[in-house]
Amino acid sequence: MRPLISFALSCALMALSASARADLYSDVNRLIQSGQWDKAQQQVDQRLKTAPTDPQMRLLLSRIQDAQGQTQAAMDTLQALTQSFPELAEPHNNLAVLLARENRHADALASLQAAIQARPDYAMALENMGDVYAALASMSYGKALQITPNQRRIQVKQLSIDQMLKAAP
Repeated sequence: MRPLISFALSCALMALSASARADLYSDVNRLIQSGQWDKAQQQVDQRLKTAPTDPQMRLLLSRIQDAQGQTQAAMDTLQALTQSFPELAEPHNNLAVLLARENRHADALASLQAAIQARPDYAMALENMGDVYAALASMSYGKALQITPNQRRIQVKQLSIDQMLKAAP
């Protein structure tokens, strides 16, 4: 009878621990969304002291770093996360967004391909891949127009792509 009680108690403690972590992630997300970077950073740092490999908390850390203008630190955090957990799609996708923002489109595409390989139904990564290809198309049309500036067909294509990219939130 005693082992059964011990097992039940262990299960209950594990459930409480998981619930507490879920609350912590929610709290940090709320702090991030409200722009309370220092408080969010404190909670992230505290969690990472006890669980330095926690992928969800490391992902939140990268969001804080990026929001505070520490883009390279955010990319480093995400790069390390993709190496530790290559099967997780979101770190690959988020790294790709930062790379694309720096016009590192080839690197962004590689990260997006890794995200889609990890999770083929990841709509956000697929959308981001389309955005990267559209940015590359716009750049190509721009270069073509430098060579043949009066080419109406190319002008129309570039205008269409640029309007689409501007319409995206």
